[in-house]
Amino acid sequence: MSASFTHRFCTAPLLDWSDRHCRYMWRLLSKRAVVYSEMVTTGAIIHGDQPRHLQFDPAEQPVALQLGGSDPAELAQCARIAEEWGYDEINLNCGCPSDRVQSGRFGACLMAEPEVVAEGLAAMRAAVSVPVTVKHRIGIDDMEEYSGLTRFVEAQAAVGVTTFIVHARKAWLKGLSPKENREIPPLKHEMVYQLKRDYPQLEIVLNGGINTIDECLEHLQHVDGVMLGRAAYQTPNLLAEVDSALFGEAPGPGPVEVVQQMLPYIERELTAGHRLNHITRHMLGLFQGLPGARRFRRHLSENAHKKGAGVDVVEQALSLVTQAA
Repeated sequence: MSASFTHRFCTAPLLDWSDRHCRYMWRLLSKRAVVYSEMVTTGAIIHGDQPRHLQFDPAEQPVALQLGGSDPAELAQCARIAEEWGYDEINLNCGCPSDRVQSGRFGACLMAEPEVVAEGLAAMRAAVSVPVTVKHRIGIDDMEEYSGLTRFVEAQAAVGVTTFIVHARKAWLKGLSPKENREIPPLKHEMVYQLKRDYPQLEIVLNGGINTIDECLEHLQHVDGVMLGRAAYQTPNLLAEVDSALFGEAPGPGPVEVVQQMLPYIERELTAGHRLNHITRHMLGLFQGLPGARRFRRHLSENAHKKGAGVDVVEQALSLVTQAA
């Protein structure tokens, strides 16, 4: 793994949010973050539209693909395909609690079957040369708290997996919705710290309830890396601080500059037949807390979805912010 590819700071795989347009913008804000795709099921890759699911801009790298599945042969096949597409890492989802995911035997329910997960990860590792990692919860339902977690981690480490991204909440598969599972089970960051203390040879990345750079720095005294999801999406300017605060490098650009840097990308995507609002929906939080933020959001929300909407809509929205500054 190159020095430029460390899990010290990662953006989370966010279903319906962390698509390639979002990741392209995130990369403008931070050169050092590792950005993760939305979860893509093995079935969607094997039987579906591969370019739609796997295409990305080389500027996004380092970029990881998150897979959902449990069949070792299918996971290995998809890992190979992802490596051919140029992904820098393949990550297996063992944390998503949705009903759809459970019925497909992937996501958080797999934490109850550590040997099944290990078989899949071993097959993926044998198929590719890029890193294979796993993202999981601290437990599910009535699973014994810490012993259940260590049993799961040890099974994966035994097949050579060294990077574990741990969402520091249990997933209650019976009784809570996916949204409730992101908020109701209590955060137990200390349990993830303990995991790092007990398995110092493993790379442990903490996910869940991290909202600021200061919190990142605090957690990084106990674990190897942090992963932010909703905070990165809702207040993307937070990413502009990552390179300076966590890596001692130059800070990322300000929001005006980010919008300006997005314009050529938007032009290119519109020319390829993509819709403006599919890109600008990820930009709505760029001016969060700054003068003109509401006008910027409103202009994009009211105009970007219109038929034939072009880059001028974004330029107009930006002018509303700069007038307010």
